[in-house]
Amino acid sequence: MFLDPYHTQTGSRVRISAQQASDFAKRIAGDFNPIHDADARRFCVPGDLLFALVLSRFGLSQRMDFHFRSMVGDGTPLSLEESDSGQVEVKDDEGKQYLEVGRSGAENHDAAAVEAFTRCYVAFSGKNFPHVLKPLLEEQGVMFNPKRPLVIYDSMGFSLERTDLTGPTLELVDSRLEVNGKRGDVKLEFRITDRGEVVGSGSKKLVVSGLSEYDPAAMEAIVAEFYRLKAAYEGAQEA
Repeated sequence: MFLDPYHTQTGSRVRISAQQASDFAKRIAGDFNPIHDADARRFCVPGDLLFALVLSRFGLSQRMDFHFRSMVGDGTPLSLEESDSGQVEVKDDEGKQYLEVGRSGAENHDAAAVEAFTRCYVAFSGKNFPHVLKPLLEEQGVMFNPKRPLVIYDSMGFSLERTDLTGPTLELVDSRLEVNGKRGDVKLEFRITDRGEVVGSGSKKLVVSGLSEYDPAAMEAIVAEFYRLKAAYEGAQEA
């Protein structure tokens, strides 16, 4: 399956190395957030990879809510467990919870449908910066610390009219940033279509920490570095 290169299954445990996580972020999500670089001092596994693994294991439900509780480090042994109520938890061997998933409604376990939805959501989610975040920050006159940019995936949820999807796409319909001191909460609303028919909607929440006054020059440098890294990575893949 398409997630095989991005995790290692050993018995009932899943491990994600820093390199596997970084490759997923760049290849599948187009996400060049430095926190997902394999050698990053504050490295963490992309939330979208945990999302993808849950869907791959438990299928696509009509209504799903994902709440990220902690950041996963390099090679942490993880268990993906389903409770009697159908809730899914991603935990380590000490019981620390990293992701909590609520789900209800009809389910679809067809691998092609699950992969199609996973890929379209992850591709949408990976475009947070600079495409969506930069205009929001500029509008509010704030930005993250350019030396230690920290944008955390807090939660996401969606509701579908049906799950038999063959050509799903996601479209951003609204975005807003609420600033509270040095913290900002970003809310993204999206529409889900399948072969041109609207079949659902959802939202995603991000938390931006360490906010300070917006610096156009510093932001342009960050954006330029993003595109430099993207071009360098894509060039290396083609070589």
